[in-house]
Amino acid sequence: MLSRLEQTDDASDEMLELTPLIGPMREAVELCSPGAAARNIDIELNCDDTVEARINPNLIQQGVVNLIDNALKYSEDGTSVSVEAIESGNEVLIFVRDQGCGIAADHLPRLFERFYRVDRARSRDLGGTGLGLSIVRHIVQCHHGRVTVESTPGIGSSFCIHLPKVSVAATK
Repeated sequence: MLSRLEQTDDASDEMLELTPLIGPMREAVELCSPGAAARNIDIELNCDDTVEARINPNLIQQGVVNLIDNALKYSEDGTSVSVEAIESGNEVLIFVRDQGCGIAADHLPRLFERFYRVDRARSRDLGGTGLGLSIVRHIVQCHHGRVTVESTPGIGSSFCIHLPKVSVAATK
């Protein structure tokens, strides 16, 4: 998937359509719900039906699934994960927030690199290839956006996908 995304970075506009975000986000939450339920973790979804962006719905769904999956992996049983989309200025923001173990500041600059793992031993125990966040970064780049993270060890992490907001005039 990562290889395919890297090849389509420049041709991505053909794949994008003005779409409400609620659908792909709801599907992402539903895909991750069994794993969350098994650990008694609540996934809270907050997205108004009117929040929309030019997206490839399947790619955005995959990116949100990857972020939720990481949030679940690094959260304690009985906590919650928040998934939210809002409009802010000329951006549409998709947040995935957890109450997990958090990430030290020195790891944040490399977090979206291929195969980068903050804690190799723990990542191996939890399963994973170290590609999930790199895939998210490439998905977001296909949408002319960016992805950021804020994290505090012991408190949790907040990942944010920043997508360009589409004006009504631009879609006509």
